[in-house]
Amino acid sequence: MYRAPLRELRFVIEELLGSASLAACPGLADYSDELAASVLDEAARFAQTVLDPLNKPGDSEGARWTAEGVVTAAGFRAAYQQFVAGGWPQLGADPEFGGQRVPQVLAIAVQELWASANLAFKLCPMLTHGAVHALELSGSQAQKQLFLPKMVSGEWTGTMDLTEPQAGSDLAQVRTRAVPDGKRFRVFGQKIFITWGDHDLTSNTIHMVLARIEGSPPGVKGISLFIVPKVLVNDDGSLGARNEVRCVSIEHKLGIHASPTCVLAFGDHDGAIGHLVGEPNRGLEYMFIMMNAARLSVGLEGYSVGERAFQHAAEWARTRIQGKPPVAQPSGPAPIIHHPDVKRMLLTMKSSTEAARAMALYAALQLDLGAYGANESQRAAAQTRGDLLIPIVKGWCTEIGNEVAAIGIQVHGGMGFIEETGAAQYMRDVRITTIYEGTTGIQSNDLIGRKLGRDRGAAMYMLIADMERELEALTTDNVATNATRKAAVEAVSLLKRATKALLGMLASRPDLGMAVSVPYLKLCGFVIGGWLMTKASAIAAAHTDGPDREFYDAKIRTALFYAEHVLPNALALARVVESGASSVAETDATLI
Repeated sequence: MYRAPLRELRFVIEELLGSASLAACPGLADYSDELAASVLDEAARFAQTVLDPLNKPGDSEGARWTAEGVVTAAGFRAAYQQFVAGGWPQLGADPEFGGQRVPQVLAIAVQELWASANLAFKLCPMLTHGAVHALELSGSQAQKQLFLPKMVSGEWTGTMDLTEPQAGSDLAQVRTRAVPDGKRFRVFGQKIFITWGDHDLTSNTIHMVLARIEGSPPGVKGISLFIVPKVLVNDDGSLGARNEVRCVSIEHKLGIHASPTCVLAFGDHDGAIGHLVGEPNRGLEYMFIMMNAARLSVGLEGYSVGERAFQHAAEWARTRIQGKPPVAQPSGPAPIIHHPDVKRMLLTMKSSTEAARAMALYAALQLDLGAYGANESQRAAAQTRGDLLIPIVKGWCTEIGNEVAAIGIQVHGGMGFIEETGAAQYMRDVRITTIYEGTTGIQSNDLIGRKLGRDRGAAMYMLIADMERELEALTTDNVATNATRKAAVEAVSLLKRATKALLGMLASRPDLGMAVSVPYLKLCGFVIGGWLMTKASAIAAAHTDGPDREFYDAKIRTALFYAEHVLPNALALARVVESGASSVAETDATLI
């Protein structure tokens, strides 16, 4: 049974990140810790009582294609109706269209609960939220008034339709075409891998489709963005005739079986009616609005499934009786949680998940300050840092989620390889997160090419300086916290040195930098995680005599384990970044 980590979430938001900074923002004057706690409590109840019980049955049954449309697994439609009745689709959306404005850091925390309880379900509102955000920023006023109220309410869902059989990450190869027809367009083509592209949860789905207007320039400069509804919408908002969009099949996947991944055909005959968003040939720019939001959201999916895998493994370890550990225990076999290596695995899962959560919520906070900060300089600095962190959150947190889920199977031993225990589902489900919205390699190229290359590392050096300053100023009498701090200081120094080496490569031979971009991204993740875990340990060290002593003691021990067992990955990765590029870049592809 899933248990929402509410105390952990509140610790990160209120104590580690300092939620008071949010309440001080003019646009978030209504925000308070009490409001956040109330939202999280209700979200936890829904996750635990509605979504979690559907997770395993949904995996077993899966979504089902029919000629009339996709049929979702038993219970999903009722769960979605409860989701809408609870007002959850409105969280974080513009109040002008029926939304409830809350900071991203709270919205991300809520999304963690959905993803941990039922990743397949969570993906549906995530895509809708991205489509809503793109329309809020790029759509015309008429388009917003026509589509957003029902998307924000959850009455309709949304998708993002990029990929085609020949155009995966290389969107320059998009062939879907849009033919002008008066003030609208007729869209022809095929899109694949469309998450929740068809289903029976709602009466309409609003597809955000990349296509080329006839005569547009080749490559990414000729791509436009279109609104293509599954069912046409009349001027008064009522539903009209069925549009020429149909799901021709759904994929048979490794995991997230309850989430229909669709192949969509547009325009079998006269063309699917589409409405141009914004200006022609700026579609990729607009779509990146959705993709950036989705990258942060997918990043949290990684550690969220990791959290669920950890809980599952820890419960198994507390009840599975096998062998006698080499410590004083009652005679005979004992629960495996007492075996040192099982403790090591569980602590790896726990500490890695906590570090990833802290980093994702820290990134969300930067985006909040970038949007709502008190002055322009604060907003600009925070937005720059948030942009820097997004590819790290997406790449590192999903890689960590995969590692944690795999360790969860190992904790179960041979029983972990058996589907009935449930551990395997987490590994199957989380696997897609390192691929969604751009693979880890694409995230790392974005990190070094756009984020580091754009300002010659200024934003990264500023983050490194802030980490150095905060670690230097941290003082405590707690021995464990001081040991954690020492390890974090060393790791930050490694990151600083590796950043300098990488910038040198980018200036002379970019191919060398790209050869070690993923190790560099992972290095950033481990080091930033170590910095935040050290801060968490210092906060906990000041509260070891209070009523929450056990919680804070666990914080200190978990941070120390991270420093001694997880953070040393930084040493190996820094070495790879500094001296491992040529063995990749200078190896001819024919030799592989």
